[in-house]
Amino acid sequence: MKILITGGAGFIGSAVIRHLMSDTPHTVLNIDKLTYAGNLENLKDIEANPRYAFIQADICDKDAMMAAFESFQPDAIMHLAAESHVDRSIDGPAEFIQTNIVGTCNLLEVARDYWSKLPEAQQPLFRFHHISTDEVYGDLDDSGLLFTESTPYSPSSPYSASKASSDHLVRAWHRTFGLPVVITNCSNNYGPYHFPEKLIPLVILNALDGKPLPIYGKGDQIRDWLYVEDHARALCKVVTEGSVGETYNIGGFNEIQNIDVVKTICSILDDLITDKPAGISHFEELIAFVTDRPGHDQRYAIDASKIENELGWRPIETFETGIRKTVEWYLANREWANHVLDGSYQRNRLGTVK
Repeated sequence: MKILITGGAGFIGSAVIRHLMSDTPHTVLNIDKLTYAGNLENLKDIEANPRYAFIQADICDKDAMMAAFESFQPDAIMHLAAESHVDRSIDGPAEFIQTNIVGTCNLLEVARDYWSKLPEAQQPLFRFHHISTDEVYGDLDDSGLLFTESTPYSPSSPYSASKASSDHLVRAWHRTFGLPVVITNCSNNYGPYHFPEKLIPLVILNALDGKPLPIYGKGDQIRDWLYVEDHARALCKVVTEGSVGETYNIGGFNEIQNIDVVKTICSILDDLITDKPAGISHFEELIAFVTDRPGHDQRYAIDASKIENELGWRPIETFETGIRKTVEWYLANREWANHVLDGSYQRNRLGTVK
């Protein structure tokens, strides 16, 4: 297949592309605006692969999207491009509305125009795969309930509201225009190449530098943690085998409180680092509780039985194995992290179609 991927220089998108290049015969065109979260160093190991090409473009630029579709002639699109950081959405919601809602609408229209002109026999084979989040479902109490594909939407933040809007648009384009779509909603991802503003890489890198490890409120918020490479496998399963019009929830089967995530990282670092920052004997001493985020959801938890039963996917990594791999990756790749932290990763901002 020829798969067009938006946001492929980001954390999850780059994991998907690395998986496609190493484990499948598919061809990929990566379209990424290269905002602060887009990092071509995430794809350094596969950038010379003849099955991979890159274009720097904005999904809100209709002419650029039309040109990309026309030149690449994709069999499927995997739409990952999005503003995704909740704190940033609270500070500046407008950018999230523009990218996540307007950008998705623009992409749907370009895809619909392209799909409508395909030969009749090819039209049912085309896929528009929209990648979303479990945050669209809102908050779960402690009753033991899980998010299912039929859970009503109740987003809490500007970020999750913008993603909920984009999900609704994708479903509307399927029902109204017949565009063959699939949607996935995932739990919290973690793993290599995660941008350092997110909890797990922030804690790892701060700890190594002897800086405070900030935890919102009491740290009792519960998330279902999904190793990014497991997520990449799931997404590729859905785009190639998922049923048109269906939604698949993707979770890691790992409900853990934020405070326990941080303490686990500290314990691993205690085992691996003998030369600790000055003034501490254990990394947990760096934990610092800070004022909670406005509207902070208490608990997310995914029921991933549908994708397991229908497509045969289940995560390979437990949280224990995945988090250790993640910590070890950051220890072995300080240069990548330093390039992000000092901004030098942003110097490479050009891309062309092969």
